[in-house]
Amino acid sequence: MSPFISDSVAAHFSSGSLWLALIGLALATFISEDLTCIGAGLLVAAGKAPFWPVLGACMLGIFVGDLLLVYVGRTFGRPLLGLPLIRGRVSAEGLARAERWFKERGGRLVLATRFMPGIRLPAYLAAGILRVPWLPFIGWFALGCVLWTPLLVGGTVWAGETLLETFQAWERAVPILVAAGLVIWVTLKLGIRFASWRSRRLLLSHWRRLTRWEFWPQWAVYPPVVVYIFALGIRHRSFTLFTAANPGIGAGGGLVGESKAEILRGLSAAGPRVAAWAAIEPGTDASRLARVTSFMASNALAFPVVLKPDVGERGSGVVIARSPAALSDKIAAEGNTLIAQAYVPGVEYGVFYVRKPSEPRGRIFAITDKRTVSVVGNGKNTLEHLILADERAVCMAAFFLKSFETRLDEIPQEGERITLSELGTHCRGALFLDGGELETSALGDAIEATSRTFAGFHLGRYDVRSESVEAFKRGEFRVIELNGLTSEPTSIYDPRHSVWHGWSMLCRQWRLAFEIGAENRKKGAHVLTFRELWRLLV
Repeated sequence: MSPFISDSVAAHFSSGSLWLALIGLALATFISEDLTCIGAGLLVAAGKAPFWPVLGACMLGIFVGDLLLVYVGRTFGRPLLGLPLIRGRVSAEGLARAERWFKERGGRLVLATRFMPGIRLPAYLAAGILRVPWLPFIGWFALGCVLWTPLLVGGTVWAGETLLETFQAWERAVPILVAAGLVIWVTLKLGIRFASWRSRRLLLSHWRRLTRWEFWPQWAVYPPVVVYIFALGIRHRSFTLFTAANPGIGAGGGLVGESKAEILRGLSAAGPRVAAWAAIEPGTDASRLARVTSFMASNALAFPVVLKPDVGERGSGVVIARSPAALSDKIAAEGNTLIAQAYVPGVEYGVFYVRKPSEPRGRIFAITDKRTVSVVGNGKNTLEHLILADERAVCMAAFFLKSFETRLDEIPQEGERITLSELGTHCRGALFLDGGELETSALGDAIEATSRTFAGFHLGRYDVRSESVEAFKRGEFRVIELNGLTSEPTSIYDPRHSVWHGWSMLCRQWRLAFEIGAENRKKGAHVLTFRELWRLLV
């Protein structure tokens, strides 16, 4: 309570205006509940105010103030969530989950926050935004006031004289006390943040993503590779020579923005080795849905079916539609050209292939064994707990918690397996392992035969699926995608490999791209100019 308010209230008590003094105390709690209670206790200790009326006024002011905060949250909170700066950060699913959580546990939270100054305001506003039921929560607010206010006011009365003497004696030490208070406050904030098991597991997730290079962003991985590419440009007297590595693939040989449909057409002679697909051009939702339905019927396909953007990378926008509703939703959400493709079950691999034009036969540069990440239920813990407890899933905790936010409160049955990463994409949760030991002569023959059907293809990565590991080693697979120049030998992201191994493999890839580009240039292949390259990149 400020000195002005304290003096005014004391003056009213002295003049006999009891009701005005009590009203002033109640209103003062709207400014600071705890300081008002302490100030009221000091007035009682000094003999300037009666205890019970003061206590009642403080309790009433705090109770009404709490309910006003909830009312403000209910009235203005939801419209504020629709503002552009906030809308993208709060999803409808996350809001619904928070509402369910607050209805189940919010009463205890309200009671606990009464004893934790500093978090009452956000907690009570949140209660309003989440539209908690009034009747049960009024009881929790009242109980908190009944327990906390007598404790604070009565404690101040009991220790009033001691507190006053202490404040006077330590007046000169205020700066030190403020600094110490800040240190204690920061320590407590950090302690509270990491006190729970969930917070500690999220901290572990951040730490692993920071210390394991497989999770580093591209801007942190590629600087040494860019320097090496610059050196290659000097050696070959052309900084864009690599754009001639794959003359049969547009967009600089698969540098950026290449069409998946054009690449799949280039593999048309490979026949059944390529998963059935169809390009779904822009149009009305009804016409595009009919096109997908016709594609599925002509290829005798049932759900699920894969839909992905014609131009995209790192699994962005890929959906495995398991029902007509999911199919319609994806078509409505994506207005650009889509690729509809047969869903191929089984194990997934990435096979990086290289062949110089002067060589009679190409070779497998790297094999990636792509593993999905899953958790197994125990009938006790929620899906959120299982994700955070899993040693691999915790590394992608932020992504998985976002992807499954509507199911995090579910408790999977004992033995029930929940697949978290269905797509073989590292940034969407898949585990990449070095599968070099899977290479066989039969696999090499199958990859070579497939590659030779695509005129002008010399360097890139196949994403394939096979029935089993043994079938893959026998060269039995279905191609679901082929990526060109900037595809990576993704086996480098095996957790067992160091960043030095990754840099070495990437540099070898780009050295081969320049060497292949040099041979293709001699055969008349076009090398992009700086202007053409710039237009492609921007």
